[in-house]
Amino acid sequence: MSITEANAPIDAPRGLAGVIVTETELGDVRGREGFYHYRQYSAVELATARTFEDVWYLMFHGALPNAAQLAAFKAETAALRVLPAALRDALPGIAKAGALSGPLAGLRASLSLLGASAGFRPLYDIDDDHRRADALAACAAVPTLLTALHRLGQGEQPVEPRADLSHAANYLYMLTGQEPDPERVRAVEAYLISTIDHGFNASTFTARVIASTGADLAACLGGAVGALSGPLHGGAPSRALDTLDAIGTPDRIDTWIRDRVLRGERIMGFGHPVYRTEDPRSRMLRGIAEEFGGPLVEFAVQVEARVEALLAELKPGRELHTNVEFYAGVVMELCGLPREMFTPTFCAARVVGWSANILEQAQDSKIIRPAARYVGPPPPQPVPAVGVATG
Repeated sequence: MSITEANAPIDAPRGLAGVIVTETELGDVRGREGFYHYRQYSAVELATARTFEDVWYLMFHGALPNAAQLAAFKAETAALRVLPAALRDALPGIAKAGALSGPLAGLRASLSLLGASAGFRPLYDIDDDHRRADALAACAAVPTLLTALHRLGQGEQPVEPRADLSHAANYLYMLTGQEPDPERVRAVEAYLISTIDHGFNASTFTARVIASTGADLAACLGGAVGALSGPLHGGAPSRALDTLDAIGTPDRIDTWIRDRVLRGERIMGFGHPVYRTEDPRSRMLRGIAEEFGGPLVEFAVQVEARVEALLAELKPGRELHTNVEFYAGVVMELCGLPREMFTPTFCAARVVGWSANILEQAQDSKIIRPAARYVGPPPPQPVPAVGVATG
């Protein structure tokens, strides 16, 4: 009896769209409503009302912290920003080897080294306290790794983290070497909070599949980073901004967009596999961008309006709106982040969501092992003699 026969196979839609594969207490995305949440709270409301550390604590502990708990958590995570010496010494070589690929590629190698140098053990072999400790260490280290790899790639020395700065402020400080102004810190912090988690997306599911094998936390995160690097997942913020650059001026919007839609090309920054209405993250980030104001924001708003109108005309019946990447690119550009760091910045936030999912998955001893339908030549065929071509 085959594996699939033994387990009564069930056909699933391509991409597992809409298939419920587990239960979670971490949050959900309600695409038809344009709403998503972390635990029991609106993610957008959290992004506008609380700090990154508040929401990190929420995802790991299930409740928002009081003042004392938050102070202790900030101190605990700030102390973990400093990298192990062996890993820090290896970063120049990693940055050099990945010079053509950027910090996200280097992060995969760095996470493996972090796990090895910090002594991460398989999730299967350790208790909840050890798993949480590994997760905190990884989440705190990722911003340090990303900014160090970026600066080394630019021929600059890494900036050591500062424990007196908030998570978001320290990230910007390590990236630029200058203490950022509060307006930019708050804008980036809101973006980081809004991207901590977003249902069972490709990278989160990847992390949980690896976690179901009992592998160590660094292995789970490395797989998630690999999934995030794809342009159809986290690799779009800079591409959406590239679209604005390519259009150039308001008088070119209609011609540029119409031409690409008719050719069947995707307009980066528009459409989402889950939302059937406006992406709430995009709505929030548009508001942040409009607080900054300026020509880039005005142009982005014009492009958004015309793209939606043209898509409604050329693709009637399909609801296509801006997704998080469109205005995320605008906000990060206004805050002075280089475009090659847009997706890594996304990763610096999503690592918290991945880790929370890994910790939750580690509670389930069942390995994730789906099946596939074989559609090749019917077996068994006779094995040909050596040297005989099989076509």
